Amino acid sequence: MSVTGRARRAVTAALALAVTAPMLSGCFEEPSAHDAVRDFLVGWQTGDYAMAARRTDGDEGKVRQALEDVRIQLDAASFRFGLKGVRRTGDEAEATFEAEVDLGENNPLWEYDGRLPLRLVDGRWKVRWSPAVLHPELREGQRFAVDTDPEDRQPIVDRNNDPLQQPANLHVASVTPARLQDAAGLCERLAAVTGFPQDRLLSRIRSAPPSEELPLVTFGRLRFAQLRSKLEAIEGLKFSVREASVAPDAPTQIVGTVTAVTPETEQQLGGPQRAGDTVGRSGLQKAYQEHLTGSTETSVITVDLKTLEPVTELAKWRPGRTASPVRTTLDRKTQAAADSALAATGPGMLVAVQGSTGEVLAVGGTKDYHQEKHAFAGEFPAGTAFSVMAVEGLLKSRVDLEQKLDCPAERTVGGIRFRQAGASAGGTPTIQASFAGGCVTALASLARRVDGTALTAAAAKFGIGVPWTLPLKSFSGKVQPLKNDAATARALAGQNVSVSPLSMALVAGAMASGTWHPPILVKEPATQDPSDEAEAPRQVSPIDLDEETTAALRSLMRAGVTSGSARAAAAPGDPVHGITAAASADDKPLSWFVGWQGDVAVAALVESPDSTAGAVAAGRFFRNLRAGM
Repeated sequence: MSVTGRARRAVTAALALAVTAPMLSGCFEEPSAHDAVRDFLVGWQTGDYAMAARRTDGDEGKVRQALEDVRIQLDAASFRFGLKGVRRTGDEAEATFEAEVDLGENNPLWEYDGRLPLRLVDGRWKVRWSPAVLHPELREGQRFAVDTDPEDRQPIVDRNNDPLQQPANLHVASVTPARLQDAAGLCERLAAVTGFPQDRLLSRIRSAPPSEELPLVTFGRLRFAQLRSKLEAIEGLKFSVREASVAPDAPTQIVGTVTAVTPETEQQLGGPQRAGDTVGRSGLQKAYQEHLTGSTETSVITVDLKTLEPVTELAKWRPGRTASPVRTTLDRKTQAAADSALAATGPGMLVAVQGSTGEVLAVGGTKDYHQEKHAFAGEFPAGTAFSVMAVEGLLKSRVDLEQKLDCPAERTVGGIRFRQAGASAGGTPTIQASFAGGCVTALASLARRVDGTALTAAAAKFGIGVPWTLPLKSFSGKVQPLKNDAATARALAGQNVSVSPLSMALVAGAMASGTWHPPILVKEPATQDPSDEAEAPRQVSPIDLDEETTAALRSLMRAGVTSGSARAAAAPGDPVHGITAAASADDKPLSWFVGWQGDVAVAALVESPDSTAGAVAAGRFFRNLRAGM
């Protein structure tokens, strides 16, 4: 179990006391007023209220109770005092001190200056007791209270500032402290039903303004339905419904889910959250929890004990930072086009990025594939789609892409047998046609013309294996060591190369724009950590591709749609470029499409024995996008 902010501060205060108490006792000497000041402040600070009360001229029982009430009314984790000075005038004296009150739960430290009037009583110095001893502005018939005003959770928005959440109802259980007949009993029953610590619930009630409604616990729809009968049986609880934009919109697994704070998350957060706040459980909602929520305005006030109305505001803290929206690069229309395209296919994923920037536009996935775990961070064989990265090496080796190259049904390279499935097997197409048609046997034979080290280096220019940074889990790809022709041939066939749909969408974007760009998902804020000291993560620099290579790749990719196996990706508008590739993982046949239209680059991966299924999904996507979906 992690140590909460309250516990950490209490430990710190206790350690400080070990220094403070000897310091105070060391500088006081009778018959001056110093001993009385020391005993009173040390007793108050350590919770020895009896010692403190004995050094006053008030009723000891009432003084002890008043000091205990201050701790309860402020819900204070600790008090610390520092003596500023003592001035004597005849039989009277006045001590001035600095007070530092830890309001707990990561609320601010309240610092103020206090005064202790003293007088000689039978030869002993006594603190002249009144409420003003506790604070100069506290009067008879008044008490302290802590008022909090938490800021609403901020939204996650797309590139056009459209929210990526839908409204959902939250159920709030509240109390009005002054109307409770048995606050301790209510908290005992509420703790038994919800699991929240009884002492913390009671402390919140006792420190709150007594006449104001105090939210204690917030529930989601299902949790409230489960507990409703037990909750409604607790006398003194009131219930209301609050609408909050917390239900994730597409892409739901990237945006993430939000729930009310639970006893478990309250322990884990150790931050400014109270029961009733919301907490991100997954996706960007979890990654940016500290930005999206947690800002609370806090004030210490005095309250009239007869009217229960606020009297004086003693201190007020506005958050040093305010909660802020998370602005993503996602685009709702592009996302809708991706989701609609996948709805008509088998299990699969589609990632779309802006080729000229690397900004993620859409992340689609059917129920069989998770948008973060698979579309972003999945490790899938690349198939012959990886062969595009060999083009630079072929051009440097003066290989003519119009050269004829057999596409037999089977071929052995370096002792490894490769098989070409489908109608494209056989014949003598050009190298360009083999790329466009994804002929495994023809592409594997190029291993003797491409150096393995050069192929690995070329892959890095397309971002494969580059350590980029995203706020969510992702996989940039990996090429196994290419130590011989067999390993290189397998790489050209994509058999020993692992990639994610995100990494291949970025490959397509690099071919479209001539520059590989690292992925960008969030534009603001710059860091996940909202503290002033936090530094933005180091970004990977874009990588410019060779112009000759880029021109050749664009020609190859266009041929994949006009005359190759990616014909199904054709769509009205700007020319569609792309290729298909077949692969398999966990005995499941997979179909890739990697390509682009205009500035929108796409990688689609569909679970299907039809090697063109990825192109079919991409074609639907491009047509949906043009239709303005």
